[in-house]
Amino acid sequence: MVQEVVVLEGVGQRSVGQDRAGVPLILDRARRFADAYLFPAASAIDAMETAPEQQLRAMADQGFFGLGAAGVSAAAMREVVAAFAGGSLGVAFLWLQHQGALAAVARSTEPGIAARFTAALAARTLRAGVAVTGLRGRDPLTARTAAGGWTLTGTQPWLSGWGGVDVVLVNALAADDRVLSLLVDVPSAGEPLPDSITATSFDLVAARASTTSTVRFTDHPVPTDRLVATTTLAELQSRDGLGLAQNGALALGVAARAIALAGAPAGSGAVQAEHAAEFASATSALGTADPALLPAARATASALAVRAAATLAVRAGASAAVRGGDAERLSREALFLLVFGSRPAIRDELLVQLGAPPA
Repeated sequence: MVQEVVVLEGVGQRSVGQDRAGVPLILDRARRFADAYLFPAASAIDAMETAPEQQLRAMADQGFFGLGAAGVSAAAMREVVAAFAGGSLGVAFLWLQHQGALAAVARSTEPGIAARFTAALAARTLRAGVAVTGLRGRDPLTARTAAGGWTLTGTQPWLSGWGGVDVVLVNALAADDRVLSLLVDVPSAGEPLPDSITATSFDLVAARASTTSTVRFTDHPVPTDRLVATTTLAELQSRDGLGLAQNGALALGVAARAIALAGAPAGSGAVQAEHAAEFASATSALGTADPALLPAARATASALAVRAAATLAVRAGASAAVRGGDAERLSREALFLLVFGSRPAIRDELLVQLGAPPA
């Protein structure tokens, strides 16, 4: 599908201020871009098995890939995440992973890291993913000191963008309870994998264009000059709330799109108003400063996406059972977001909200 790029002036680092209504300018641009350029192509992107380069290049051309280093507030960033997810969940996934790597690089105090990589990541001339959940499980990622740097061994169970990124920000356990964040070169699509890397792709129910895979490293070398940060597992866990809130924003984006589409037919205003009120409440809850409340807020966002998508499917009728329509796609995306990036506390709260007792 060939589309004309929608040129939106003032996007990116020049748009971090406020408009006259007090709405961040970048949020207005993100919503307009998602509505005009992502959502019309959402079904086509959903059918792709590779990254949607046309849309990703357009986002980079208009400055969206630089937001992770642009000083955007956490609240505005969540709303930008929601805007893009409501346009195309697959695109939003890839963009959000890149932002995680960019933000870590931009704030790095390690010699040369920020100066060497920030500009290229912000322009997406260097494409990035993140492997930051491999510290858990039976085969955690570990970094062992070796000549000239470290060797990585272990499994990253979920890595989006595989085959379409140049580097991956990897968190790995090292000696003395430290966690090393390393910027690791990886092969792009068509390039042979080294013996030290194996990858198995997922056939996801939604967001297939995110090219998500499980990746295992075996004594994979990483040079000393790729150290981005050193922290501890406890410090990382204390910052887990940011990821929970941003992942919740993905669900809110799907919910917002379904609410808007379900409200289009005549006579549906009451249902739309009810869902809109739930949406406002869920948005506010994700902004809480109390980490203990975030699992419930994340569960609320995911449950709302399911209800909103189900309402849209019922209104759409039989067409919702045919692959390729908005109702069908949003229903799959809502299902996907019930379990993506979950935690035991989120799962238990979701079961309660969906009417089942915790397991």
